[in-house]
Amino acid sequence: MKSRLPGFYELPHSERLGVASRFAGLSESEASPLGQFGVLSPELTDVFIENAVGTFSLPLGVATNFLINEKDILIPMAVEETSVLAAASHGAKLARAAGGFTCTATDPVMTGQIQLFVDEYTAEDRAILEANREKLIAYANRGHDSLIARGGGARDIEWRWIPEIKSIIVHLHIDTRDAMGANIVNTMCEKLASMLAGLLCCQTGLRILTNLNERRLAKAECLILKEEFDSREYRGVDVVERIVKAWEFAWFDVYRATTNNKGIMNGIDPVLIATGNDWRAIEAGAHAWTCRDGTYRPMAKWSQDGNGNLAGSLELPMAVGTVGGVTKLHPTAKAALRLMGLPDARQLAGICCAVGLAQNLSALRALASEGIQRGHMGLHKKNLELMATDRPLTGATRI
Repeated sequence: MKSRLPGFYELPHSERLGVASRFAGLSESEASPLGQFGVLSPELTDVFIENAVGTFSLPLGVATNFLINEKDILIPMAVEETSVLAAASHGAKLARAAGGFTCTATDPVMTGQIQLFVDEYTAEDRAILEANREKLIAYANRGHDSLIARGGGARDIEWRWIPEIKSIIVHLHIDTRDAMGANIVNTMCEKLASMLAGLLCCQTGLRILTNLNERRLAKAECLILKEEFDSREYRGVDVVERIVKAWEFAWFDVYRATTNNKGIMNGIDPVLIATGNDWRAIEAGAHAWTCRDGTYRPMAKWSQDGNGNLAGSLELPMAVGTVGGVTKLHPTAKAALRLMGLPDARQLAGICCAVGLAQNLSALRALASEGIQRGHMGLHKKNLELMATDRPLTGATRI
């Protein structure tokens, strides 16, 4: 058989699964897990993706102990990796004694890019763009009355010249309110491109959003009292110093920074998945943001204050949505948002940063004291025991 399958997308789900199973030589029992739908209907899977045959399940847990902007909150997290929920909850517990996490977020401004091909960037080009700035913004907003009524819409426009590709790159900045906003941004950019091409008498290239949204930032901060790290084996003040040194290691070493930041996204990604948000876009923006000065750095920052306590902060581009798309259609995503008290986009962005900071705190505490494996392998023990039986658990069986 060949993977060229004309009309595959038009087949009913069961027939798609049958074709794929025959192609791979799967038995009925091997193919059965692929054709499960869980809380989603087959019709809804066709709305989300093409060529659907079923769904893929992830464990959904609840991180506890979070106190964010003086409000207690439970955090839904969808993830398969052992110890992620435990680490996030432990980090949140450490931060509670000094008031938990303080979170802020900028207005939800996304950025779209329009590429204009010109032989050179002249003073005349600059003058034309400057003279038409307000007209361009107004034209971009035309037809988006609902967004504007909610306080959103195109806010600003700027441009820069890249001589290597003979292109003026126009940046259109759009407040998308509680939507992630990709479709809004792309629609506005495609519409505005024709007006720009007419003004400068040039050809256009790409018209699409960027996931490096420098104007859509969220920040979480916390203070951990040194006494929270006291144990029979370590003095709290020593643990604080070791955590700061571990952070410095990541600041000056790209190999450590990479794994450090993977750990932060261990916390953020599961919240994004649970709420139906695009974790791939957030990942891309977060990693680009952390090396915006030319060197890849740790996303969070840790320092020791004058009293020997540990201070942490995490600021990242955080283009999340709480309306539209998967967040409105996926039953689990809707329930997850309700579990958190129906946050708006800015509040959810702050929550994500708080979870990432808690995750990082917990990991650095373990690395700076007993090592990461003691707690991780204890929780991983059930996985190992299950694998040793060579028998996956299904249905109502419980560990």
